[in-house]
Amino acid sequence: MTWLSSLPVGALLAGCLVLALLVVVATTLAVRALVPEAERDRVQRIAAPLMPALGAAFAILTALTLSSEAGYLRAAEGYVSDEGAAAARLAWAATNPGVDSEPIHAALRDYLTTTRDREWSGSAAASGDDPETERAIAVMERVVRTQAARWAQVGTPASTELLTSVDAVTSTRRARIVAADHEIPGLYVVTLVASGVALIANASALAVRGGTRISLLVAGLAGVVGLSLALLFALSAPWRGPITVGGDAIDAVVRDLDTGFFTPG
Repeated sequence: MTWLSSLPVGALLAGCLVLALLVVVATTLAVRALVPEAERDRVQRIAAPLMPALGAAFAILTALTLSSEAGYLRAAEGYVSDEGAAAARLAWAATNPGVDSEPIHAALRDYLTTTRDREWSGSAAASGDDPETERAIAVMERVVRTQAARWAQVGTPASTELLTSVDAVTSTRRARIVAADHEIPGLYVVTLVASGVALIANASALAVRGGTRISLLVAGLAGVVGLSLALLFALSAPWRGPITVGGDAIDAVVRDLDTGFFTPG
């Protein structure tokens, strides 16, 4: 369902609302065409007891799913924050006495800007196989490990801090990529959509003899169902959908590198 959660917010909202309203129209026309006027009271007697069960089923499924997807979004934001903190630790580790900080800062800045430009959205965010980002990581690893290998000049604590910091940067990147690959299982989406359609169809059948006010209530229910589905799909792809994870934690480190905040004492 990646293509669905990757739609722009306008298209997602319009599509879900149109689908919900089409169910209302189709159900109303079907009942009027297939059920004789004399038997429509029987349809209402059957549909009325089903409303609480269908409403509860859709509400529970939606609440659980939205809660789960909101949790994934919070976790994704945490991974980005951790990556920014790891990058800042590496930048500070490069300021230890005896360490040549300039090449490390330059390589770190190149990695951060490259991953923000090329690995922050779309398929590259979930695959982690962008060539430019991989090149930037390789350069950063070589530069840091070259400085760490000069343990006689920089000392063992500084060398260890460099290696630990660069490992933290790459580890948090990997956690971010794994989080970006998350998507709702297709069967779960089908079940949720089917429960929403069944709820709208049952309400439409129940209100087939109602007037304008009853029709407006059914349309309102359809709108709520459509908006709930749109919100669910928007939340399900933090790096591909309309609700995306911000990169402020990464951008802050880049700004600090540009302004010379990370300078040897």
